[in-house]
Amino acid sequence: MLTKLSLACMLAGASVLTNAAPLGLPPVPIPENNPQTPEKIHLGDKLFHDTRFSADGKVSCATCHSQDMAFTDNLPVSKGFNDLTGTRNAPTVINSAYMKTLFWDGREPDLEGQSKQPPVNPVEGGLPNHAPLLEVIRKDSEYVSTFKAVFGVGAGDISMDHVAKAIASFERTVIAGDSPFDSYYFGGEKDAMTPAQIRGLELFVGKGRCVSCHRIEQTQALFTDNRFHNIGIGFKTIQGKEQQTAAAFIKSKREGADVDITVLTRKSMSELGRFAVTENVTEVGAFKTPTLRNIEKTAPYMHDGSLETLKDVVNFYDKGGREKDEDPLSGFLSGGIRPLDLRAREKEDLVEFMKALTSPQLDQFTQR
Repeated sequence: MLTKLSLACMLAGASVLTNAAPLGLPPVPIPENNPQTPEKIHLGDKLFHDTRFSADGKVSCATCHSQDMAFTDNLPVSKGFNDLTGTRNAPTVINSAYMKTLFWDGREPDLEGQSKQPPVNPVEGGLPNHAPLLEVIRKDSEYVSTFKAVFGVGAGDISMDHVAKAIASFERTVIAGDSPFDSYYFGGEKDAMTPAQIRGLELFVGKGRCVSCHRIEQTQALFTDNRFHNIGIGFKTIQGKEQQTAAAFIKSKREGADVDITVLTRKSMSELGRFAVTENVTEVGAFKTPTLRNIEKTAPYMHDGSLETLKDVVNFYDKGGREKDEDPLSGFLSGGIRPLDLRAREKEDLVEFMKALTSPQLDQFTQR
């Protein structure tokens, strides 16, 4: 049976059979080796919500990426099977189709690769490998017939590549633009944003310098540069131990440790950020720039969920990469992070502007 979300995705302006997109967003990139079909998207939707793909039968992709919470879980760090917790905040799936890398450290290049990791992470799905997941699918007659229809494979030939392609196809329909900002900036509707939000936009592209990383272009705005920056978050965890922690991580990695498991189970090594992937010392503590679209609905913020509100986020940047004036600065801080000297009303206006990035499509996603 087709779920309401799949149906909404099929009927919405962003067609699942093309790469069209709502106002403010570019065409949805679709891999040549994984074209969109309604049947594949429906299958991916079902797989995304199947809790049987975990050690306790209670955790699915939707556990950490709930449609009712803008495809996050609104927790500082996510809970997996047996309520085990990791080290990272769950980013939203909304508009993840546009991400050039996945995970906070960018360790996967596409949605297909990303979807394979959570089921076998010890603090997420908790499975020892993918075999139990595939066994569930191969013994489910509805899954077997659907995989046959979508991929042309029999039960014994269903693979994780097929599973990953279906989930990724579903995730590529979770697209949201058409925000008040889009109507104002790209649609020419000058009353689409409030005066405070308009002032906030001026600060966003001017004094606040937010647009340096949260990009707005001439015809579209992803509100991310898809790059990695050290803004000072999480620095205290490894302060004074950066080289020691990096060396320990490299040793562990050379001995065969899985990066995905390491960064989600060892807090200090999690704070190495992009370094865990590139081993480039200039990227210690650097994390991917998240999109700001629908940011009002995806609290708490930052890779570790350490900032509770948008006001906290603005204050953090205003202080140049620290929560308190007396806090030390990271020695690996990105060059653009420095005090902004914002006035109280300017901070309020920035927060109001970010609220203008909320899309009406969120209502469709929650009506399952």
